[in-house]
Amino acid sequence: MPSATYVYVLLEEAPPGARPRTYVGWTTDVGARLAAHNGGTGARFTKGRRWRVVHVEEFQTRPQAMSREWHLKRDRAFRRKLAETATAG
Repeated sequence: MPSATYVYVLLEEAPPGARPRTYVGWTTDVGARLAAHNGGTGARFTKGRRWRVVHVEEFQTRPQAMSREWHLKRDRAFRRKLAETATAG
């Protein structure tokens, strides 16, 4: 049986007053992927920044996860709401 695939949203740990950035991706191991992003070996966009996971969704197949990733990357309102919720508390 294939392992689960995850879509995740990261939030930049931005300085106070700065608008935090979000990053959307997919992986089979969220913890290892976060470590790669924070270690400078993730995607180019994430290098030099500190990130934390604010949202994860699980899928049974990689195509399902990749489709959801595509949609989340275009849903800025959803990502903005996640960022506001995560930084409010």
